[in-house]
Formats: sequence, C-alpha cells, structure tokens
Amino acid sequence: MKIRNRWLTAPLAAGLAAGLLSGCGSEDGASSGSGESVVMGMSDDILATDPASGYDPGSWLLFNNVFQSLLSFSKGSTTPQPEAAERCSFDKGGSQVFRCTLRSGLKFTNGNALTSEDVKFSFERVLRINDANGPAPLLSTLGKIDTPDEQTVVFHLKVPDATFPSKIASGAGSIVDHETYPADKLRTDGKAVGSGVYKLDAFGEKQASFSVNSSYKGSAKVKNSGMTMKLFHGRQKDLADALKNGDVDLAYRGLTAKDIADLQATSVVDKKGVKVVEGTGAEVQHLVFNMNDAVAGKPAVRKAIAYLVDREALVRDVYKSTAAPLYSIVPSGITAHSTSMFDMYGGSPQPAKAKQVLHKAGITGKVKLTLWSTPIRYGPGTDDEMRAIAKQLNASGLFDAEVKSVEFKQYEKDIAAGKYGVYVKGWIPDYPDPDNFTSPFFGKDNVLSNHYVNKAITDEIIPSTAATEDRSATEADFARLQDLVANDLPILPLWQGKQYAVAREGVVGLEWTLDPSTVFRFWEISKN
Repeated sequence: MKIRNRWLTAPLAAGLAAGLLSGCGSEDGASSGSGESVVMGMSDDILATDPASGYDPGSWLLFNNVFQSLLSFSKGSTTPQPEAAERCSFDKGGSQVFRCTLRSGLKFTNGNALTSEDVKFSFERVLRINDANGPAPLLSTLGKIDTPDEQTVVFHLKVPDATFPSKIASGAGSIVDHETYPADKLRTDGKAVGSGVYKLDAFGEKQASFSVNSSYKGSAKVKNSGMTMKLFHGRQKDLADALKNGDVDLAYRGLTAKDIADLQATSVVDKKGVKVVEGTGAEVQHLVFNMNDAVAGKPAVRKAIAYLVDREALVRDVYKSTAAPLYSIVPSGITAHSTSMFDMYGGSPQPAKAKQVLHKAGITGKVKLTLWSTPIRYGPGTDDEMRAIAKQLNASGLFDAEVKSVEFKQYEKDIAAGKYGVYVKGWIPDYPDPDNFTSPFFGKDNVLSNHYVNKAITDEIIPSTAATEDRSATEADFARLQDLVANDLPILPLWQGKQYAVAREGVVGLEWTLDPSTVFRFWEISKN
C-alpha cells in the first residue's frame, strides 16, 4: 500500500456470501447511451492509461470508466457486485479460494472476446511488471490463478483474505486484452483497450475524449452519449473560470475549499448559473507521531496534543467546512466506524487535562515541537492546517510549536530516515472496507514509518478480520483496534473529507458519483 495523491454513504452491507454475489438481478447496460455529450474539467493529472501503472485519482477515474473488473461498486453501495462476472463467491470452508464465472459474450472495444485467459493475464501482468506507481501491492495475497474453461476463473490466495472481492472491484482489477498488451512491460502509446462502459477515443495533454462502448455488457445504464475531460494540470483558477464561462459543464477534483464555500454561500443558480453537489468521501488525514522520537515518543506529549487539537476549528477555518472532524481511524460511512478519540479525549480543547497529563509525566516546561508538513501532496490547505494546529498548541501555554514545510520527495525520504517527530499523512482508500484504513497503517511494511508496533493488532486483529468473510462480523475486532490506537496514539485522526462536484444548471446525476467507493461514474451524468 502507499499514500497517494487521490483527492477525495451508505454503510458496508453485511457479508460477501454467494447469494450477494450471484448477480441474479443484473442486466446488460444500454449499448448506445442517450442524451448529450458532457464536458468535465479536472485539475488532477491522468498519470497512466495502462492499469498496471497509475495509482492516482486521475488514472483510476479513467480505469473505472474504460475497463471492466469482475466486480464493481454500484451507486450508493460499498459492497462489490458482479460486473464482468455473472457471479463470484468464495469456496465453502474459508476465504482463500475465490471463484468467478464470466458473463457470456463479453468483448473488448477492438472486437476481441474477453475470456478467463484475459482475466488471468491481467492480474499476473500487474504482479509481473510490479510498477513502482502501480497497484501490485493490493494483490499481494494472490497466489495462483486457474482457468478451467473460458468462463471460469479461480483465484487461490496465499492467506485468507475476505477483502479480496473489494480489492478486485477497484482499479487494480481492470481487465485488459492479452493480445494487445505486452505481458512484461507497460503500454506507452496513451491508448487503452477495455470492455468498460466507455472507450477512450483520444488522450492528450489538454483533454481526453470518451465515447460509449456499443459492445459493453454489464450493469451500468448509460445516460449520456459521451464524455470529454478537459485537463487543467493543477491550475485551479483556470478550472473555476472555465466553469463560470461555460467552457465545461462540470468541475470535479480541483476547486479550492474557498471556491466551493463561496459558491455554496451565494445564490449560485441566479448569479452564476452553477450548483454545488456534495457527497460523502472517505479521504482522511492524520497527524503521525514517530514513536522513537525523543519528544513525540513520550505518551504524555501525544496525549496532551490529543487534548488540545480543535478539529472543529480546523475544518471551519482552514477547510471552510468542506471536511468533517474525524475521531477515529475508520471514517464515517465505513463498517465499524467508532469515535474512540472523542470518547477518550473529548471533542473540544481541554487544556487542564493536557497540563495534568504532562505534569504527571514530570514535564513542567513548554514542550518544544516541530510539526512537519508538505505543501501540495495532501491538498493546498495542509500547511495552513499545520500552522493552525501549532497555534492551538501554543495558545495553551504548554507548547512551543513551529511548522516546517518540505517538498514531498524530500519529505518522504526524511520520514523514512526517522528525522521527523510529528508529521502529516493523507489517505484515500483503495476499497471501502475498514481493513484499508488499518492494515496499511499497522501491518508489515506500513505506510506511516513511525515505528509503532502493537502485536494485538498485527498478530491477532488484522489476520482475524482479513479472514472473516462476513464483514459485519468484524465490527467488534475493529472497535477493539480503534480503542488500542486511541490509547497508544501513534496517530491522531484530524478530518474526513467530503466530495464535491460543481456543475452548470441542467447537469444531473452527480449525486450518484460521490460516495465512499470513490468511483466517479461517467454513465450516471446527463444534461437536460
């Protein structure tokens, strides 16, 4: 797993039993689409068109619309449902053999048939190439793949992994044509051959264009006749201007918190002809503590910080209420979410308790502390957020805190070298399951590099929950994990992001593209 620059409600349904994955209610989607073509603007880059690479929001947006996976997340749901597969289920007796039967008549946009050979090839190719910017870490539990016939795929996992269906419903499960993709290297021509709802017609520096795939067979119902994505490469003002001028129908991923707040506070329909659509997101941000640091390694210092950080003020003043306070490591909208941090440290600053915990540990002078930040990777408000936290700590009279910001490449090197005591990390999930908010942080080779070890988590809870097929049955274990983290404080959750799209009048369906699955569904959007 890796921290990615992916700018990000219904609870996860219970279980992944064969009945839930049977797909008996699925129908083939509309083949030609209807309604007008839509133009959207995005300030994120699309870093890859080959799903063996690209672990960024822009690339996964393309993958989710151009390629099929065996399973997918339907609108408003965080439970995987059949897509290229007609049905999937674990074999009886455990969560280590996962079997899928493909829909009949699947074809790639070049006319080639999609069979089990392509599925096997696609997964083995991701692992073989193992691109540094690719999704191979998500498939780490995959052992071997059998294809007893053209319609059947059997995955043999190295260890029980009940989250495997969710993992392959993500961009990591994109199926490519074995006849047109090299087996051991990336495709670099900027083209894509998939079997998804759309086909990629052209991809360039300034825009990507998509038309409806007439041979698509799956669960999606297409509500437009195509999509054009105009790419603004981080130029947020240009994107906002394009929306206001009518050069794009909608903007996704790229307007600042201030832009969104201003639009929400204005009678936008009358004055600007645009509307803001809000959805629940699963992006989270944490303050991370280096457990080996001379200062942050002291439990009393971490607990004092937990008593003093005012999340409500952060999301109000820095993020203009485009985020929500987060009081545990599993965000709202995901199975097993709790409020462990709120229960232990409260929801508002408690300087008296912070002072008490420090004095009890023999710390009577001001605690000198540096909060390390990086300016862009986790959003343009990150530096301001860290400065606001430092101000909160200093206002208590208990800390002498300052903020230093470092470009991301150096930032990651310094964290790995153990040079920082307190630093910020952001995370957007690969799949909407509590496992993806816990095992990447506390499992082997975790993404935090903060030297935190709790054997109850690593040796008991993570393996046990990973093997439990009924995800609702994991709630007690994940609740225990969240309590352990709240007590030990290797990280302090700060906020959970909301998702936004801003559209001109007449654009509808955006509410079906903004949910914790983080799948932006082109096919749900239409123009009146």
